[in-house]
Amino acid sequence: MGGLAAIAKAAGHEVSGSDENVYPPMSEQLSNLGIHLQEGYNSAFVSKGVDCVVVGNGLSRGNIAVEALLNSNLPYCSGPQWLFENVLQDKWVLAVAGTHGKTTTSSMLAWILDYAKCAPGFLIGGVPHNFGISARLGESDFFVIEADEYDTAFFDKRAKFVHYRPNTLSITNIEYDHADIYADLNAILWQFHQLLRTIPSNGSVHVNGHDKNIEKLLEQGVWTPVETFGSKSGTNWTANYDAQGAESHFNVYREGIKIGETTWDLFGKHNLENALAALSAAVHAGVSVETGLEALSEFKGVKRRLEKKGTYGGITLYDDFAHHPTAITATICALRDQQIGGRIVIVIEPGSNTMKMDIHGGLLLKALEQADRVFLLTSDGLEWDPESVLASLGPSLSVTWDVNSMLDVLLEDLQSGDCIVMMSNGSFQGLRDQLQEALKNQI
Repeated sequence: MGGLAAIAKAAGHEVSGSDENVYPPMSEQLSNLGIHLQEGYNSAFVSKGVDCVVVGNGLSRGNIAVEALLNSNLPYCSGPQWLFENVLQDKWVLAVAGTHGKTTTSSMLAWILDYAKCAPGFLIGGVPHNFGISARLGESDFFVIEADEYDTAFFDKRAKFVHYRPNTLSITNIEYDHADIYADLNAILWQFHQLLRTIPSNGSVHVNGHDKNIEKLLEQGVWTPVETFGSKSGTNWTANYDAQGAESHFNVYREGIKIGETTWDLFGKHNLENALAALSAAVHAGVSVETGLEALSEFKGVKRRLEKKGTYGGITLYDDFAHHPTAITATICALRDQQIGGRIVIVIEPGSNTMKMDIHGGLLLKALEQADRVFLLTSDGLEWDPESVLASLGPSLSVTWDVNSMLDVLLEDLQSGDCIVMMSNGSFQGLRDQLQEALKNQI
């Protein structure tokens, strides 16, 4: 919604809004754009001078602002509806969907198009370092959007991505997620199939060729040419790392023939697959492979996606958005590929609705078993007992209720050579910044 506000502002609208628990980088971005943001909700904020109220999917009936809106008879719509009707309708939309990797892949794709002088607009659920912003209106017919499968609004329970009508669609992977709104995997696949129904026959669909759930999705019907990508053989687009380190070198193949190579700052198999998704989509939009690979060599990553914050007294601190067992596993594996000499320390806050529910306990345990040390910040909203579910981690697990207590325990436990990753889709109650400052002061 913050990115949407930025696009509306750029389109010439006067924009203001309200939200709860606002934190950087989005709060800073809105402030820099001169968009007034009210902390919290109240009925007075819905005024008669408003032309349209755009309602985010985090709000439900019973919210004081929602009730005031409905009683006011003011026109309102969802964010995805507003975006399509006011921006996307006349654009070549390149959408990136999937359970994991959407933000990084859409950031790569927007950067490739920008590097190719295409001046795309974009709306991304994170802040790519190459742009420093999460959204812009753009100056061309191209628009890149991170296409989320979460529901649209309290009055529209379709997935958000069915509103976008893309010409080019990339699907990174599909897993069971959003357990608060979807009963099972089939319910999610049904939503993805509605998305496939909107892609024109002269468009292009790019999918992870090694994902079994995507295979099930395509079996339900697809009316658009499909290209597959993957880090193993058997797909139209493949790639492999020659070496991984501070700079990683990889080769790209199409139909088994090498078509290019490049070096970049990222690492991990998941990022290699993200790169193939972005590159193949950009090629469909007319960008050459050579230009795409040059762009990827200058891609600087995304804030809060395995973002290196610094090294302090031999302790390397990363910030990561991972909040699903598969994403956690991918992050740990990427760090293992770096062949770091010290411990991998995971500090996790189960903050998403799905992670709070008793859904992924076994998968989470399997993911965290790959770390050397685990610190978990629990809360009253958690529907499972971390000390019980993760008991087999033994002394490598520490569960804490209080941020200050966790900071103390961390500072006592951490040692030179450690690689520590803060994993949360929320603010972590300020723990990230507190830990970084404390580590700086210890040097």
